[in-house]
Amino acid sequence: MISDIKIVSCDVSEYIRPKRMNYVQEGIKKSWDMVEVHDSVSILLYHEEHETLIVVRQFRPPVYLKNNDGYTYELCAGIVDKDISLVEIAYEEILEECGYDVPLKHIERLTSFYTAVGFAGSVQTLYYARVNESMRVNNGGGIGVEMIEVVEIPVNDAKVFSMDETKAKTPGLMFGFGWFLENRK
Repeated sequence: MISDIKIVSCDVSEYIRPKRMNYVQEGIKKSWDMVEVHDSVSILLYHEEHETLIVVRQFRPPVYLKNNDGYTYELCAGIVDKDISLVEIAYEEILEECGYDVPLKHIERLTSFYTAVGFAGSVQTLYYARVNESMRVNNGGGIGVEMIEVVEIPVNDAKVFSMDETKAKTPGLMFGFGWFLENRK
């Protein structure tokens, strides 16, 4: 349950740095407010025994401001804030958020793309992995104060789920589901 909400200014953060770019485009002076943020990885997980796509559900304060619920469905993901390879970060996120120990050689890089281009322009790298119960080492849920719910979406429901506007979800999830349905690996 979410309670005691207060919105305050954020003067210092380890996650974002507000900036303003002043520039001239075709002779017109312009400015643009933006934030510098960490890049990220996301992982599309297919549970081969359950024939499901594994996603996470968690509270996101900016979404709460839009829909008074704030819970989103997302691919397993994390920020790039360590001096290790992107696939190693993906491995750690799968383990922490979803509870599966997937060998690095089985985490496949699919592509990368820009997110939040109007205000952040960060790069997200998308990975894919197949999991099964022999890889499960815990129930997931995140670390520290993270409160992440692991949700399995049956493959047969993936298209309907991704288009359901009553469920807040990320474009990365929608793209990942579309890729999977097209490629069925």
